[in-house]
Amino acid sequence: MKKYNVHITNFDINTEVLDHIKLLALSKNYNDKLKGRALVAKLNNEVTVLDKEITSDCDVTFYDIASINGFRAFQRTATFILFAAVHELYDNKYNVWVQHTVGTNFYCSIPGLELTDEVIDNIRKTMRRIVDNNFNINKRVLTIEEAMDIYREYRLEHVMKVLKYKKQKHIVFYEMNGYFDYVNGPMAPSSGYIEYFDLTKVGDGFIFQLENPREPGTVSPPKMYPKVEQIFQEYEKWGEILGIHTVGTLNDIVCNGDIGQIILISEALQEKKLAEIADNIISSKKRLVFVAGPSSSGKTTFAKRLGIQLRVANHIPKIISLDDYYKNRNDIPLEEDGSRNFENLDSLDVELFNNNMVDILKGKKVKTPLYNFMTGNRMKNGKTIELKDNEVLIIEGIHAINEALTYKIPREQKYKVYISALTQLSIDEHNRISTSDTRLIRRMVRDKLFRGFDAEETLKMWSKVLTGEEKNIFPYQDDADIIFNSSLAYEINVLKPFAEPLLFDIDRSSSAYPQAKRLLDFLSDFLTIGHDDVPKNSLLREFLGNSIFK
Repeated sequence: MKKYNVHITNFDINTEVLDHIKLLALSKNYNDKLKGRALVAKLNNEVTVLDKEITSDCDVTFYDIASINGFRAFQRTATFILFAAVHELYDNKYNVWVQHTVGTNFYCSIPGLELTDEVIDNIRKTMRRIVDNNFNINKRVLTIEEAMDIYREYRLEHVMKVLKYKKQKHIVFYEMNGYFDYVNGPMAPSSGYIEYFDLTKVGDGFIFQLENPREPGTVSPPKMYPKVEQIFQEYEKWGEILGIHTVGTLNDIVCNGDIGQIILISEALQEKKLAEIADNIISSKKRLVFVAGPSSSGKTTFAKRLGIQLRVANHIPKIISLDDYYKNRNDIPLEEDGSRNFENLDSLDVELFNNNMVDILKGKKVKTPLYNFMTGNRMKNGKTIELKDNEVLIIEGIHAINEALTYKIPREQKYKVYISALTQLSIDEHNRISTSDTRLIRRMVRDKLFRGFDAEETLKMWSKVLTGEEKNIFPYQDDADIIFNSSLAYEINVLKPFAEPLLFDIDRSSSAYPQAKRLLDFLSDFLTIGHDDVPKNSLLREFLGNSIFK
């Protein structure tokens, strides 16, 4: 029998295996080196199920729950079991909607079903029985027509809408103990892999608590962020106004030629929210407005549009960026890999910033610094700031709402705004759109158009960006006075023709290829919208270009 040479990249181990051995069997040799068991693997630079066979010399990477690819597989598998449990309990009468993330957990609802403690307990017990039975989860290839028949039976109309726009004739489904579902990505081999989970009733829905990827073997607590949750509820209302909750519905509108109206209404809803924030700032009588948010949330355009709304109310805005308070590059702390960490608060001259803000509040004239990103040094000649009675200073940057940044300024003198692209639009009832993926696509397009970075570079550094956000931004979001959602229902359709060529250009041998392939699969569900109808003052123009804001 043939044998093949396999390089296990996780541990830099070379081994020899028999022809057609499955990745699952091979993974068991390394479980003691992983955090738990391997959930999925990368075979010759493609993330795949462990049921895959080895048929040549190859490189293999095993992913556990502590890895991004492993945790995504865990999320898919866990929700698959949740859907199967509700299907078993209620046949096709009710369906679960995965609404959005809450930290590493999911907030879910079951429209039409009163979620009593008894109902939640029955779902939990049914899921536990499915896990304990350790049912195999099998990958199946079905025709679109076969898939449509399944979803007609399951009464999942929004999945059917998405399938209607699929270009291929076949689609990958997963089956477990007679239950079928479409899941956008590989899953664990069996239900027994989802040992740690819980359900906690919150409001009209429940938090689906998952195993904590940072502390495997424990369940993430059901922590809620009330202000963030309020924004999701607001965005849900916007979806009702637009008549859009899923990609399939959005694609229908594109086909019907009504997308121009959707664009105008989407932009008007954001403008109304900006006016509300401006009114709140004025009524608070606070002079310093701090705007923070993760990468590619649209902070720069938001600050400028907020400034316009303040002008409408006869208040003159002045805008500065925390980027200008960066220390000289050689003074910025080094990471373990030798790179400079520009996302750490220590990379800013916090002392100078506080002194400047205190002087400004005292009515003094202050000259702020100006940072030269080409030389990596701070220049002496920046903006001169002096606030008059009807003037407001807007400060934007990733650390802006962190109290450690403004330790010399009393909290009551600060108005804090948190901005992020909190995507509420779903692919369908069971498949949500990742907020971080929306921001990644925005950044990838902007990096290429205006910063000279290839998509490959953006994808490679994205995990480091997310790690920085988890530490420096997300913990402070609920301390904001108000939260602004910069997500637009139609934006992925507009970004798609910009992003796809960049992703297709990534070579199969690149470490960024698995991520590129995943994003291409995601984008394939959206019909293209031309960018000409996007208003010149749209927040989306920050990433596309041709904005009226320079």
